[in-house]
Amino acid sequence: MEWSLYQIGGKNMYFKLLWSEFAALPEVEAVALGGSRAGADYDEKSDYDLYIYCISIPCENVRKRILEKCCQYMEIGNSFWELEDDCTLKDGTDIDILYRNIEDFSQTVHSVVEEHTACNGYTTCMWHNLLYCRILYDKRGKLESLQNKYRIPYPDELRDNIIRRNLRLLTGNLPSYDTQIKKALARKDMVSVNHRTAAFLESYFDIIFAMNKLTHPGEKRMVLYAKDQAEILPADFEENLDRLFANMFTDSNRALQVLQEMINELEKTITCSGIGSY
Repeated sequence: MEWSLYQIGGKNMYFKLLWSEFAALPEVEAVALGGSRAGADYDEKSDYDLYIYCISIPCENVRKRILEKCCQYMEIGNSFWELEDDCTLKDGTDIDILYRNIEDFSQTVHSVVEEHTACNGYTTCMWHNLLYCRILYDKRGKLESLQNKYRIPYPDELRDNIIRRNLRLLTGNLPSYDTQIKKALARKDMVSVNHRTAAFLESYFDIIFAMNKLTHPGEKRMVLYAKDQAEILPADFEENLDRLFANMFTDSNRALQVLQEMINELEKTITCSGIGSY
């Protein structure tokens, strides 16, 4: 499906021009809009997340030529996570432009959805990104074909693998996050406490989304997404998160108690939901 310029860009002429020029490049197979702009929960100043699916990545000079027409500020070639150009359009709206080899992306989704490969948190983010993006341009229909291929029920084996892997990361093993956090608190290493708690929450939310057979939305608004979409949540889900954040740097004993309560309630929820034993 291809969306009209007005549907996607609203009144933003710079965004319309930018993505349509990328679509004209011979190496570009598809262009898609992700993030809040792909849904209904945005306003005129919301950022754009633009995905350029290619056979080969357009060279920097070609990208710069396009971006200069539409952007007042450009950071070209950032590769902290994926290769992207991070810019501000001439109307002041920020835009992140991510470049993906379409065959590599297809293999990544295949590995998760069909081979049921679990990760340390964020397992199904790429699948979610594929399902919920808006396709602006699709030269040969490859991206729409991928969307249709993976609009399938959430595999039980994928759910089980995510829960099994990430629950072991949370607790029960020498390198589990709860053990690492306890050690970091004992030596008052607050940087390590922050780092390991963030990792704990990555796995915690990956389990919650998996047991509800929800694809993972990414790092933003996870609590809201869980409350809105998940049918089963651990007891005191939001309250325990608030308690953890309130105590992790001020009361070590209370923080550890909250972590243990979060783990206990999560394990109870998994058991009571009839999913199985892990």
